[in-house]
Amino acid sequence: MLKGFRNFMMRGDVVVVAVGLVTALAFSNLVKAFTDNIINPLIAAAQGGVKGPGLGWQLVPGGGNGTFLNLGAFISAIIYFIIFMAVVYFVIVMPYKFLMARIGKAVFGDPAPTKTCPQCLSDDLNPAATRCKHCSAEIGRATA
Repeated sequence: MLKGFRNFMMRGDVVVVAVGLVTALAFSNLVKAFTDNIINPLIAAAQGGVKGPGLGWQLVPGGGNGTFLNLGAFISAIIYFIIFMAVVYFVIVMPYKFLMARIGKAVFGDPAPTKTCPQCLSDDLNPAATRCKHCSAEIGRATA
């Protein structure tokens, strides 16, 4: 039973989805901070509001939190995102890469090299290809 669970968790797509989900959650915090502390005060400045403390600017004299452009909270959200993603990388991605390397699989590596078609500009062609698979244009040989 535990072996099956381990095999399930060690599949590449499960880890990639987990890292993507964690990244999306961290990014959503960054977006929320941007909207709460940059966009909302700009909107509130057009309507009036109340005072707010912190690193930033009061957009309307005598206004409040609703018209305070709170850069401090946004900067801390950026710092949070960077720290959070560093923790995800060093706690999840690095150990996973190490385990997969011991098994003999390469994960989270550089993408395979590709060639671009000069005619249709598709960029998913095999580097050894001499014709485009999309428009059949001649693409020439790669030089080393």
